[in-house]
Amino acid sequence: MAVERLVVVGGDAAGMSAASQARRLKGPAELEITAFERGRFTSYSACGIPYWIGGEVGDRDDLIARTPEEHRARGIDLRTRTEVRELDLAGSRVRTRDLDSGAESWTGFDKLVLATGARPVRPRMPGIGAHGVHGVQTLDDGQRLMDTLERTGGRRAVVVGAGYIGVEMAEALLHRGFEVTVLHRGEQPMSTLDPDMGGLVHTAMNRMGIRTVAGAEVAEVVDDGAGRARAVRTASGDEYPADVVVLGIGVEPRTGLARAAGLPLGASGGLLTDLSMRVRGYGNVWAGGDCVEVLDLVAGRHRHVPLGTHANKHGQVIGSGVGGGYATFPGVVGTAVSKVCDLEIARTGLREADAREAGLQFVTATVASTTTAGYYPGAAGMTVKMLAERRTGRLLGVQIVGGAGSAKRVDVAAVALTAGMTVEQVVALDLGYAPPFSPVWDPVLVAARKAVAAVRSAGV
Repeated sequence: MAVERLVVVGGDAAGMSAASQARRLKGPAELEITAFERGRFTSYSACGIPYWIGGEVGDRDDLIARTPEEHRARGIDLRTRTEVRELDLAGSRVRTRDLDSGAESWTGFDKLVLATGARPVRPRMPGIGAHGVHGVQTLDDGQRLMDTLERTGGRRAVVVGAGYIGVEMAEALLHRGFEVTVLHRGEQPMSTLDPDMGGLVHTAMNRMGIRTVAGAEVAEVVDDGAGRARAVRTASGDEYPADVVVLGIGVEPRTGLARAAGLPLGASGGLLTDLSMRVRGYGNVWAGGDCVEVLDLVAGRHRHVPLGTHANKHGQVIGSGVGGGYATFPGVVGTAVSKVCDLEIARTGLREADAREAGLQFVTATVASTTTAGYYPGAAGMTVKMLAERRTGRLLGVQIVGGAGSAKRVDVAAVALTAGMTVEQVVALDLGYAPPFSPVWDPVLVAARKAVAAVRSAGV
């Protein structure tokens, strides 16, 4: 019996989870596994990079779950600092380049896994290539930023963008003693929230000492004449001094190889797969992680949702398929949590703009409460916003902003969304209660009760 050859492109969460799961199911005598990673690190927590930069995580290597050497010891031929340059699907081979020596070679495969991840959005504008300008997506990116922070004599930082990466990096830089300015184009930070909820984040960030500037269209990074960033200039001509610039605009799927090979891509540029994570129309090609689009179970359409939780699940599903088993990834409801200093931020399901785009009629309900019983020491403020379908009362989305103990409450809503529950059913949920953990009516239930009233009122 011939040994099958598996090639994995990408050595982080999705790629190495797929390789590891396939190796559990098939030994080296049945399956030969070769994995290529363009960076120096594998199987690490990219989500933890801001907390390493900020000092909460003491050492870079604490973010690494499994080193290249550990993968190799488990029977995976993992080649770091090696970039895949071309996919020859007709010839069942990939062309690679060793980034240290420059040598190129071809490697054949019977099965191919694409886990090429995402890359930070870098706007095309003057000065974007100046020294001191950083995107933060990989551990290599994080190390380059850390090197800059340790070398610079100045203490002024500008973060461009106020999404998850932007606010987390703003906090990290604040912890490192930098004077931080966040520039963003939107009405409020955190465009993954509705503007009214984003306004709560804006107020809290300013209170923490992070300057946030809304409606700021960045036009140029101004250098010092020697190629190093010294300021960021907006389209209105305002200039913000910067010794370091961090791009927190977001990420886009890294699918140039797939596009060149003619593989199917969605509206956001991510690869399209079936439920088993096979690339549509290709029986021997799988894809997972930040380079794919996934089904939004609430809106019923595909979109790009780059999260490590999904990537690891994709890898498990892919590895099962490659190894002769069967597993599926049905989709997501869009759950995400974050924090900036002592403020927790969470969302799941649809925003108002998402619901309108999906053609849904909806009602909203917003309540202010506390994380614990109001009389219990340490009770923190918490705001919950809920969206429900106007006619049916189906839960469509939840957003939460508040103090410690707020964010993970969104998991209740994520389960309800996955189950297709109505807000009336959410009100009836038997949630845990004791004064140190919650008011007698949990804030999520209070919001659901208010949403029920809004649905009934809208139906009159």
